[in-house]
Amino acid sequence: MSDAQELIPAAKPVIDEQEIEAAVRVLRSGRVVQGPEVAAFEEEFSELVAGRHCVAVNSGTSALHLTLMALGLGPGDEVIVPSFSFAASANAVRLVGADVVFADIDADTFCLDPAAVEAAITPRTAAIMPVHLYGHPAAMDRIMAIAEKHGLAVVEDACQAHAAALNGTPVGAFGNGGTFSFYPTKNMHSLEGGMVSTADAEVARTLRLLRNQGMEQRYANEIVGANVRMTDVSAAIGRVQLTRLPGWTERRIANAAHLTEHITAPNVVTPKAAEGARHVYHQYTVRVLGDRDAAMARLTEAGIGNAVYYPTPIHRLKPYWEPDQKAGRTWDLPETERAAAEVVSLPVHPALTRQDLDRIVTAVNTLGEKL
Repeated sequence: MSDAQELIPAAKPVIDEQEIEAAVRVLRSGRVVQGPEVAAFEEEFSELVAGRHCVAVNSGTSALHLTLMALGLGPGDEVIVPSFSFAASANAVRLVGADVVFADIDADTFCLDPAAVEAAITPRTAAIMPVHLYGHPAAMDRIMAIAEKHGLAVVEDACQAHAAALNGTPVGAFGNGGTFSFYPTKNMHSLEGGMVSTADAEVARTLRLLRNQGMEQRYANEIVGANVRMTDVSAAIGRVQLTRLPGWTERRIANAAHLTEHITAPNVVTPKAAEGARHVYHQYTVRVLGDRDAAMARLTEAGIGNAVYYPTPIHRLKPYWEPDQKAGRTWDLPETERAAAEVVSLPVHPALTRQDLDRIVTAVNTLGEKL
């Protein structure tokens, strides 16, 4: 790769003077764990999820895990989860002792297909976990209708979808609980951290107990809990990032629109947004109809960062595949398998310049000549 082809990274987390100053302010204060910064972050993040109660934790995975615990999910229960997601979605279900039931995705949005969800319901089904993958909201209107019909809980995995919405309702404001991640590559971050949103005050209180060894007052433990608190350093950084999120989101949407308008390679399918969906493009994910490995190699040679999310569906990962094989259980997930074989994510982050976008377009369109 020549100097003229300096790598355009697939993601570019922002840590600048504002984040550094916020962290230093907390370190100098002496209040560094679950103090005033965490409380302020929770209150400010609540505005992003229609005023719901918000509970900060140390990661998006902890947010998922504690939400399932707070809702009483456990052994004997089944939770419907997309296999086309990061393993944390299913891991959280396993961690509470419940069984994962995989359902297929919609070909256009990469999110749970409501028809597949309905078909997967059994007498043991207790909850549905839609994943707002790549920043696109799942079909929550239809999923919530299915949940209400069958008396099921809904836990939204919104870890990639800060500020996404469907028909004006933000993700994290539909189900019994919404979960967010603040990992550095997400649309906003707190170095590391997570958040749960819920409309139920009792669920929120249970979450606060669970994250802090089961106690609200020191040494007055009420339930068995864990230590998954957020630090005030993380919360202070998250508060800074939250103020920037609106502008960053508009940049992501504009960058995605530019790519979609100008990518014309016949063997590359650009992402679609469903009617009424606000897609916030955590990833700009295309389908490559041809030799994907060759396409990725050519993009890398042209200095275009790229990656596959996710090359192996969860149901084919060892912790799930082996038990299913022993139990004689199989999953019919054709859209999941097709997506895993075709998807490639391209840079879409807010730091991209017009020159960067044009380079991405040129490199992608050149693929049409070679595959």
